[in-house]
Amino acid sequence: MVDIEKRAKMFANYIIENKATVRATAKKFCISKSTVHKDVAERLEKFNPSLAKEAKKILQINKSERHLRGGMATKIKYSKIS
Repeated sequence: MVDIEKRAKMFANYIIENKATVRATAKKFCISKSTVHKDVAERLEKFNPSLAKEAKKILQINKSERHLRGGMATKIKYSKIS
């Protein structure tokens, strides 16, 4: 089993390097979104607060842009149907 501390750092580094979403990170590592989010948002804070802070910045940006991504996905979906 992977050490939780190593796993959390691995997720955070991936998110930071790729500006990835929780969903993309979960898919990359074949793990649930809730595990990725909990590791990065809560558990990592105990082990490496500075890395957690960087990762949270990216997650906050993703959260603020998600309505735009959803709108574009809907636009693309319906443009293919027409």
